[in-house]
Amino acid sequence: MSHDPQAGLFTDGAASEAQVQQQVEALREEIRRNDYQYYVLDAPSLPDSEYDKLFRQLQLLESDHPDLITPDSPTQRVGGAPVKAFDSVTHRVAMLSLNNAFEDDELLAFDKRARDALGGEIEYAVEPKFDGLAITLTYEHGVLTQGATRGDGYTGENVTSNLRTIRSIPTRLGIEDPPALLEVRGEVFMFKRDFEKLNRDQQAKGEKLFANPRNAAAGSLRQLDPSITATRPLTFFAYGLGATEGVPALASHSSAMDYLASLKLPVCKERAVVRGIEGLRNYYVSMGSRRDTLPFDIDGVVYKVNSIGQQLELGFVSRAPRWAIAHKFPAQEALTEVVSIEVQVGRTGAITPVARLKPVFVGGVTVTNATLHNQDEIDRKDVRVGDTVSVRRAGDVIPEVVGVVLERRPEGTQPYKLLECIHHACPVCGSHAIRLDGEAAVRCTGGLFCQAQRKQAILHFASRRAMDIEGLGEKLVDQLVDSSLVQNLADIYTKLNLETLSGLERMAEKSAQNLLDALQASKKTTLARFVYALGIRNVGEATAKDLARHFGKLEALQASHVEDLQQVSDVGPVVAESIVEFFAESHNREVIATLVAAGVSWEETAGKQTATGSLAGKTVVLTGTLPTMSREQARELIEQAGGKVSGSVSKKTHYVVAGTEAGSKLDKAQELGVTVLDEAGLLALLAE
Repeated sequence: MSHDPQAGLFTDGAASEAQVQQQVEALREEIRRNDYQYYVLDAPSLPDSEYDKLFRQLQLLESDHPDLITPDSPTQRVGGAPVKAFDSVTHRVAMLSLNNAFEDDELLAFDKRARDALGGEIEYAVEPKFDGLAITLTYEHGVLTQGATRGDGYTGENVTSNLRTIRSIPTRLGIEDPPALLEVRGEVFMFKRDFEKLNRDQQAKGEKLFANPRNAAAGSLRQLDPSITATRPLTFFAYGLGATEGVPALASHSSAMDYLASLKLPVCKERAVVRGIEGLRNYYVSMGSRRDTLPFDIDGVVYKVNSIGQQLELGFVSRAPRWAIAHKFPAQEALTEVVSIEVQVGRTGAITPVARLKPVFVGGVTVTNATLHNQDEIDRKDVRVGDTVSVRRAGDVIPEVVGVVLERRPEGTQPYKLLECIHHACPVCGSHAIRLDGEAAVRCTGGLFCQAQRKQAILHFASRRAMDIEGLGEKLVDQLVDSSLVQNLADIYTKLNLETLSGLERMAEKSAQNLLDALQASKKTTLARFVYALGIRNVGEATAKDLARHFGKLEALQASHVEDLQQVSDVGPVVAESIVEFFAESHNREVIATLVAAGVSWEETAGKQTATGSLAGKTVVLTGTLPTMSREQARELIEQAGGKVSGSVSKKTHYVVAGTEAGSKLDKAQELGVTVLDEAGLLALLAE
């Protein structure tokens, strides 16, 4: 077995099993180091493409040598087989909860009890109280062997397979001589940005939104299928120790945290050591003022007597330690009344219901509005005008209605139906409002006309794969729309001139002339580009090309019915309905007519053309970097030869063209037995 150091792959030759194992361990260590840099320090040291290459090398070696696969290998983080239920775990050292302090008097009493028992001013370790799920990790001789939830403090659930999927949790400790036993206590949670992205993805898929990061983290960690947990953006902070064996003597909680950090376990940097009651108060005020700007949710701070010896001296009371307390922040939920329900139209045409509330102070500000998300959420929570509701605010995120207090519902309230209340019309432009099957949102169909969608429509229309109007970027579009120079798409051709443009901020005469030249050049286009530029929902670049090839003329496409459209390749009922609704809107047809009158044109065909060429009827997927051509150039050559370029590999894929740094698409192709070509193979196929 021989080894190509550039590719990182072994082939049959002279290398021994020991050499292979050495290479596997080196790759694992490099991947672990980069995981620590990326997920713990937030300071990645490798580009994603290089990391993926290392990971792929390890996967290939383990595939060829399955006897070398170990539970702590980075490749085993993807999640194992689903389980029917979690086994129970008895904690070696109980995971006790903390008593809470809400008022200053309670904090004073806690400090006084500690001083009376110990004498003198106390040194405290202080840290944020994370709003997540408490867990314990067991490492034996440096290897993660078990992970469990807190449960009732004495018995939890075995969620080891799920915890292995969390990249910030090391499956092997980063030291040469690890302790025989180390129980690490900590919190699983989601960063705010990851939670917001998760909910955006859920909404795009028409699936249920998570109420808050804590619920999302808890639900994700308790999935019976670890592969689902692996897709959720969970992370972890360590905040203490349980049972240990072979750990150096640690005199204080702060030194224990430093020790955990030295093992490359993630530890929150917002911790500190303070003295006395004033130190506690100052930390509480400081963290409270920074709460909204932190990347994670906290619901208070935790104070612990720093000295381990003093902790042992103070001991425990009931199910909580005497040497620690949680100081909670004021509630970020409050009760108020729904005065009315109104709607807002977003940049993409989504019509969102918003509850207008009686003013209520929550999370440090006075709240008068709260999002209701969509009709499904309104139905699920059964929110009505006149209801008393619980409102939550977190940071700068728009407040949301958590739930209804049904006991306080007045008589005579009616369920809220968004489409009926807006009379099936966009409240901004009057265009028809619809809700397509499979979508949660109600949308305005006047995409080319609606003032709320104006900027988004222009930017999409001008984009490179649409009308390709160079120079018409976001900042210029903001100026044109905000100053009312452009009120719909057609205005960019009919109302802009050299004098108007050169008078705009950061727009010299030369730049203005360049834009006018680009506008003029863009008028000569193709039907496929024009259809794509219209921004019809669910119609991407490939579908626009299929529509242009099938119908040949814009008039034929505009007059088509759902049944006609479903004769086009890859156009199903949802896409067909989107197209019909778009062209049924008179405002859109008026804008299109004005664009054509302004000189936008293309060559028309008889329609219903059958693709011809060496790749006629074939589906091709591109992955990786090709030696001499860009992805876009390869796409154009494939389409000129009658082929269709897809973004994903399936059983219907005919060819995968793979360049360097090809990723999971190449793996999928090999798994399905799809023919894989390099650039030379593609060119040879095209030459046929």
